[in-house]
Amino acid sequence: MPLRWTTHLLWAEEFPETTMGPLPEKVQVEFTDVLIVGRHHGPPYLPHRFGVPRSKKSTLARAFPTPRSPGYSPHVRVLMLSWDFPPRVTGGNAAHVQGLSRALAEAGHDVVVLTPATSHHHSPSEQLGKVRVLRAEIGLPHILEERYLAVAASANHALTQVVLDADSPLHGWIPDVVHGHDWRIGWAADTIARHHGVPFVLTMHGTERVRHGGNLPDGRPTDVNSIEWWLAFRADRLIASTRFMVDQLVTTFELAPEQVVRVPNGIDPALWAGHDRPTDREELVVSWGRVQYEKGFQVLARAMTTVRHRIPEVGCVIAGRGTYLPELQTQIDVEGVSDLIDLPGFLGDTALRALVQRAGCVVLPSLYEPFGLVALEALAAGAPLIVARTGGLAELIVGTDAGLTFEPGNPDDLAHCVELVLRDKDLAHRLTTNARRLIETKYAWDAIANAVVAVYDDVSAQRT
Repeated sequence: MPLRWTTHLLWAEEFPETTMGPLPEKVQVEFTDVLIVGRHHGPPYLPHRFGVPRSKKSTLARAFPTPRSPGYSPHVRVLMLSWDFPPRVTGGNAAHVQGLSRALAEAGHDVVVLTPATSHHHSPSEQLGKVRVLRAEIGLPHILEERYLAVAASANHALTQVVLDADSPLHGWIPDVVHGHDWRIGWAADTIARHHGVPFVLTMHGTERVRHGGNLPDGRPTDVNSIEWWLAFRADRLIASTRFMVDQLVTTFELAPEQVVRVPNGIDPALWAGHDRPTDREELVVSWGRVQYEKGFQVLARAMTTVRHRIPEVGCVIAGRGTYLPELQTQIDVEGVSDLIDLPGFLGDTALRALVQRAGCVVLPSLYEPFGLVALEALAAGAPLIVARTGGLAELIVGTDAGLTFEPGNPDDLAHCVELVLRDKDLAHRLTTNARRLIETKYAWDAIANAVVAVYDDVSAQRT
């Protein structure tokens, strides 16, 4: 006779990989009421509660809810997890998390950022303005850096401990929502959210499959893709910065469209103040970011061989560091433009802003770009902008008259755009004027923070 009860937790060393066939009579259950916990070897997207549609999946936290902490108010307690947070900066995520956390705190919300410690930070807790930052020491156990996934998994254990240990700086503080950024902090974000019985919101700034043009090579990319699959179904809601990335998440992970919300990245224009000065700018082409193949800096290097014949006084700076830097330097040497292109490596904020405010134009030649925070920074700095017509860059610029676009991977098309902007001062002025209007109306941090809080409110309401 089948068993029936309200909520039970079962552990099973072995459990059928499908719910299509009947279970042995001794363990027949009403699937909507029983949570199965055990070792599962099926696809990473299989929900943990059998018999529930993926779009309405239940979780351990929902089966055993924890009430919100006393004194709840319209202001939200947010625990935000990010692998990158200043001074650790490997891409645009650090600036995004810093800007969003600061804007949420300025709006009156209680924000704690949890991130791995760096060698420059020994205190596990510090106050940065109105944002509290907890830094987890991830150096032990020692794991070689090239064992990327093992390092991330070990770090997530340390991140979880910082929050859940009895002597945690957050002891007695319960978040209303846990907000993670990308896969590297996913285990910790999911565990902490389930422990407290609160929603788990995940911002995916990109995916491994899209980074590789839809063709995943064996090894680490395949493993990361599996983790992203798993997180897509663990999170209560996903946030993506562009319609391009929303579509990619929905189709790649087979999600219900309402599961993914578009909230763009933001920028603080005051930090980059440099508008309406195109006539003061040099014949200088500037680009920066992580030096990876998909960033397309090799396309810019090839384009500069053409530009130098049309504008002999032109110069170029490509700032940043990354694994593709040796290959890029080799191409620059082969193209014969090593006297023209400077590779200064990573530049701090002050030096980078000064450089961009001198630039006659900023070029973003990415072959793949889910959003392009660098584009917002260039727009805010008042530099005429040229971007590849791809992904989030195209969505940001096309139809705004705030920048020029070129065919991705086409150095001749790019060279033509660079010549136009450097030669036509009226065009440069029109682009930067429209850029200022675009930044102030669509990408200010207070507007972005309000949109994120709306996501928090919506996902919390659906759990009650």
